[in-house]
Amino acid sequence: METKLGQHSKNGEHGKTPRRILVTGGLGFIGSNYTAHCLARGWEVVAYDNFSRPGAEKNAAWLEPQGSGRLTIVRDDVRNLKALCAAMDGVDVVAHLAAQVAVTTSVLHPREDFMVNALGGLNVLEAARHCIGDPIVLFSSTNKVYGALEGAKVEEGTLRYVLQDCPEGIAEDSPIDLYSPYGCSKGACDLYMLDYARIYGLKTVVLRQSCIYGPRQFGVEDQGWVAHFVISAVMGRQISIYGDGRQVRDILHVDDLLDVYDRAIERIDDCRGQAYNIGGGPRNALSLLELIYRLEAGLDRAIPLHFGGWRPGDQKVYISDIRKAQRDLGWSPRVSINEGLASLQEWVGNNREHFEGEAPGFARATAAVESRQVVPG
Repeated sequence: METKLGQHSKNGEHGKTPRRILVTGGLGFIGSNYTAHCLARGWEVVAYDNFSRPGAEKNAAWLEPQGSGRLTIVRDDVRNLKALCAAMDGVDVVAHLAAQVAVTTSVLHPREDFMVNALGGLNVLEAARHCIGDPIVLFSSTNKVYGALEGAKVEEGTLRYVLQDCPEGIAEDSPIDLYSPYGCSKGACDLYMLDYARIYGLKTVVLRQSCIYGPRQFGVEDQGWVAHFVISAVMGRQISIYGDGRQVRDILHVDDLLDVYDRAIERIDDCRGQAYNIGGGPRNALSLLELIYRLEAGLDRAIPLHFGGWRPGDQKVYISDIRKAQRDLGWSPRVSINEGLASLQEWVGNNREHFEGEAPGFARATAAVESRQVVPG
């Protein structure tokens, strides 16, 4: 039975209208956008963040004037179960977006990656299980749970690779094949979320997200590649490409992602305990080279490129099959690549002061990874 927008239900019956939401990682890229979105809807928001990501302080300053007394910022960590339980008190929805987000960091620091992603996710579930109110729990998972897709048949094109047997992309029934510590930690949390719905009756929804981009994304070379390319292009920096640049990803504007969150809440009876691939789908897929050429055309100048060797485990093609989300949630991406990139480029251009100075050095991290003879995802 479908609920109305902004409502959730318990045991199949309509419940109260949600008015209070906890957003873990509430000052990150997706988290700050969702916090602002919920504030605009009149909700009370608890933005829970440890301020470890670049841009957290800037996002906090951006959000505070929008709160009108309805925003609470909690500076703490999802590894702190006691603090998490206190922050969850009285909420109707939990959006668990906090994470260690970089594969390279997970390879260098696997224990920390596990503690944040796997234990942190378990803490969210335990807090939700024991708190009063039976909140909906949305989990920001990743397409990395499908691993390197080494068995996929790929055709080589001039500017991109093409999945031969999966014209609609990778579906949710594809084998889980965890690759890299990051893939393992996020995959563990993904499966815990599904099992807590089955075993404890929690209202959890897993969203396996692919390449989310948009304003307020302080992208760096090992995470947030679309924003990293745009920032580097606008700032006149060289872009490093690992492999031949024909790797393909489907990209999704953050506004479309927030729409999925809303729809999961309003249709919780239909989607609880389910996993959904959430990305731009085949219509919003492009290769690294294709993005470079689009940016060059928009800027009317060449972008300096540096090509490096393939990173082991890199998927030549990943495109989300989004038909399950279309069926269950009535959702499809609405922001085109042209519109989305234009909005991101405009935001970067209007906020150049955030990106002045030396760009974060990913090459050093890559060298450190390779020196340890480990394989990044």
